[in-house]
Amino acid sequence: MKQLFIATISFCLLLSNPAMADTIRAAVASNFMAPMKEIVQSFEAQSEHKVLVSYGSSGKFYAQIQHGAPFDIFLSADSDKPLKLTEVNLADDSGRFTYAIGRLVLMSSQGGDAKQQLLDKQFKRLAIANPRLAPYGAAAHSALTSMGLWESAQPKLVMGENIAQTYQFVSSGNAQLGFIAASQIIDDGTLPASAWLIPESNHQTIAQDAVLLTRSTQKAAVDFLKFLRSDQAITIIQRYGYDTPSEQQ
Repeated sequence: MKQLFIATISFCLLLSNPAMADTIRAAVASNFMAPMKEIVQSFEAQSEHKVLVSYGSSGKFYAQIQHGAPFDIFLSADSDKPLKLTEVNLADDSGRFTYAIGRLVLMSSQGGDAKQQLLDKQFKRLAIANPRLAPYGAAAHSALTSMGLWESAQPKLVMGENIAQTYQFVSSGNAQLGFIAASQIIDDGTLPASAWLIPESNHQTIAQDAVLLTRSTQKAAVDFLKFLRSDQAITIIQRYGYDTPSEQQ
């Protein structure tokens, strides 16, 4: 009888363990792909939970979430879309926070001085992310406008759906210049010589906010957002060229 009792308890424990592990579904702006992969790896190494990540444009994720997409958390490339989701009760405003502050760079696929190539109009194609969908595209639009180049550049523009596609245009050589995220090309904290870090005074601050979606009932999702604010995660984020709110204080 005692052996049967022990066997029953063991069987119940085996059944309960998988239930302790949840799968967190995250919608993440494509500019944050590289640091997110490291952060997820670190989180999963310390937790029984798994994180299933979809990367894409913030604008498309915003629309998908409005139509019931089954995500638990949203890491946007701006602060506007997470805020709007809280206003229609699709996200929890109390947990909304800025996880990274993005930096915009101009990259040249030709080598040399990207800034000078832009000013001298030494390019056939200039890649930017779609300003209507991607915050980095909106920042690129602002930067070109502030330099008085938006009108003249329009005939040469090629627009990516998101910043990942924009990077592909430049890295493949299909566009000679492109406005991308610093995180896409930074190496051990250093940008290539062919990249120009756009002064923040030339565009709006790219504050990237994370938010818990109200459809999620998982404590695991809350735990991941807490980890995203940890010193361990912040170190990873900063290594990819992002500023963080603590640095702005």
